[in-house]
Amino acid sequence: MESLQTMWSSRKDVAPVVPAPTTKARGDAAEDTALKHLQRQGLRLVQRNFKTPGRGGGEIDLIMREPDGTLVFIEVRQRASQRQGGAGASITGLKQRRIVFAARHFLLRLGSEPPCRFDVVLIDGTSGHIDWLRAAFDAS
Repeated sequence: MESLQTMWSSRKDVAPVVPAPTTKARGDAAEDTALKHLQRQGLRLVQRNFKTPGRGGGEIDLIMREPDGTLVFIEVRQRASQRQGGAGASITGLKQRRIVFAARHFLLRLGSEPPCRFDVVLIDGTSGHIDWLRAAFDAS
């Protein structure tokens, strides 16, 4: 008698089950896309996924430096659809405050404060179109 393992593995009409990518995997892929795009524009990576310690802090997806020395804190957002305002609408005031908090924490480690700005990279999940919004918000 044929084992179940042999029966299943020998069937030609059964497609293999491929798990859907996780939210983290999709986010990492979006960050990779944004990073490559920004590097082609002349920015240099300083740090990726900087997190403040403890609960309630913030995270910065990409910290990059412009050729002129400006430090750029970048939030990357990707959405599959424009429902609920799309990727840009997901960067709420609270999210901005958490990014600013994390940026201040990062700057404390430097000892001096270079010129800085907060950018957003929006990626359309269906077309792959990239919108780079320079100075999307400020620290005030």
